Amino acid sequence: MSNLWKTKSYERLIAEASDDEKGLKRTLSAGALIALGIGAIIGAGLFSLTGIAAAEHAGPAVTISFVVAAIGCAFAGLCYAEFASMIPVAGSAYTYSYATMGEFMAWIIGWDLVLEYALGAATVGVSWSRYFLELLNKFGIHLPPELICSPWETLRLGDGTVIEGGIINLPAVFIVSLLSLVLIRGMRESSGINNILVILKVAVVIVFIALGWAYMNPDNHIPYIPENQGEFGKFGWSGIAMGAATVFFAFIGFDAVSTAAQETKNPQKGMPIGILGSLVICTILYVLFSHVMTGLLPYQEFANDAKPAATAFAQTPYGFLQTALIVAILAGYTSVILVMLMGQSRVFYSMSRDGLLPKFFGEVHPKFRTPWKTNIFFLFFVSLFAGFVPISDLGHMVSIGTLLAFVLVSIGVLVMRKTQPNAPRGFRTPWVPFVPIMGVLVCVGLMLSLPGESWLRLLAWMALGVLIYFVYSKKNSKLNS
Repeated sequence: MSNLWKTKSYERLIAEASDDEKGLKRTLSAGALIALGIGAIIGAGLFSLTGIAAAEHAGPAVTISFVVAAIGCAFAGLCYAEFASMIPVAGSAYTYSYATMGEFMAWIIGWDLVLEYALGAATVGVSWSRYFLELLNKFGIHLPPELICSPWETLRLGDGTVIEGGIINLPAVFIVSLLSLVLIRGMRESSGINNILVILKVAVVIVFIALGWAYMNPDNHIPYIPENQGEFGKFGWSGIAMGAATVFFAFIGFDAVSTAAQETKNPQKGMPIGILGSLVICTILYVLFSHVMTGLLPYQEFANDAKPAATAFAQTPYGFLQTALIVAILAGYTSVILVMLMGQSRVFYSMSRDGLLPKFFGEVHPKFRTPWKTNIFFLFFVSLFAGFVPISDLGHMVSIGTLLAFVLVSIGVLVMRKTQPNAPRGFRTPWVPFVPIMGVLVCVGLMLSLPGESWLRLLAWMALGVLIYFVYSKKNSKLNS
């Protein structure tokens, strides 16, 4: 059993990161990493969850909720930045756990990351489908009802039509498949597409803020923190806290930057800049965006509104730009799916190289030098969830899986400072042990705020992972061979 806690040495990790002819190609700069982070962060959270958090929990103070959530992410982000600069190897939290807490915990976190990356891509894929249908409706194009909805959900279209279950959510499957094929072509091509999408959606967010600012009604921000309604999480400071848990999904993805460490030109400098830079930029945009949105309409108007940004923008003389707004949201979702799929393939690539998964997942394309078979596998796996599972069942699994990853990375920094105090670090997490401990406390607190069903699904998924580890992974581990 002692082998369960055997760690991979720092020296071995660095050796594996060498840029040999079979390795992943180093093409990403610090600027590309920031764009990658922004591409992963700005998406479903900003364009959908902001209204829900304002109407049900925080009111206009949803801006404060974003700041609280960002602070929690920053604690984990600082820990991610130290690991990514110290261990520039593909695999993110999986690799970091292998170096600090041993093989079994590394397997647990690698298996857990499927909830964040693969199911995260599926979740956003379903949201992409909703906005895509709205765009088609504006041009009088209507797809067959049975091809735009999973069998177990009810879909309400923009024109009021209600669909009680279909056969498959085909648009969601389409976007997941298309972006998986793009990733096979290589990170340079994928990064270039992502940069275009990021520029487009950030430009529209800035336009929303700039054009909407002049039409805000100050009365909509009074009181800025509505009084508590006698229920925890319903306005007041408890509402701000609950709002932070709600909009946490809006920050999921910044850690995906660390999965590209082995494809970064100068990871010691580029990783911290990419992770923290994207987090800071997105937080500023989130606060300004939500401030303008709640200024254009009373926060109560956003109850049960899946498209609050479009609803708010209709209050300005520029309502005719709603179609452009939907296009920008589609661009935002597209870049999020791209980064999530990239992150997932790199995690399984690393696990395969360690023998914990079949060699199939670690094979690199001879021309494109990407883990193309892993991309193909997740094309089908993610499409299965995107096409047939309701979005409501996906979201909470993504959140709890991500938070668990954040907790383990924060603990890992404390362990690494003790076991490898002299190892070179391009970036050092400040105020240790305060920052890692706060990262653990904030993330555990957010996990406890999630529904009980999320915990049951997490335990079931982890039980399956433990079974696979003892049946296959432990026996084939290169570290234990």
